[in-house]
Amino acid sequence: MVIDVRTPDEYADGHIKGATNIDFNSDAFANDITKLDKNGTYTLHCHSGNRAGQALKLMQEAGFTNVMNAGGFQDASKNLGIELVTE
Repeated sequence: MVIDVRTPDEYADGHIKGATNIDFNSDAFANDITKLDKNGTYTLHCHSGNRAGQALKLMQEAGFTNVMNAGGFQDASKNLGIELVTE
């Protein structure tokens, strides 16, 4: 699962096709990740990789074991081979 941890406005401006938006800056982030399977595989990205790195740390502390930071969304799109959606 690809998770875009940017804000909803950033996500709306362009995102990786099929990515789920869970805003790292939202007060609900910690609660939102509890709804995910801790044994799932997650690829996180944001604008530059900074928020994704912070989200990765929180998810690991919450017991997630297969999480990676793909960096910025444009690089992540290229590296994952998934197209960008712009609206």
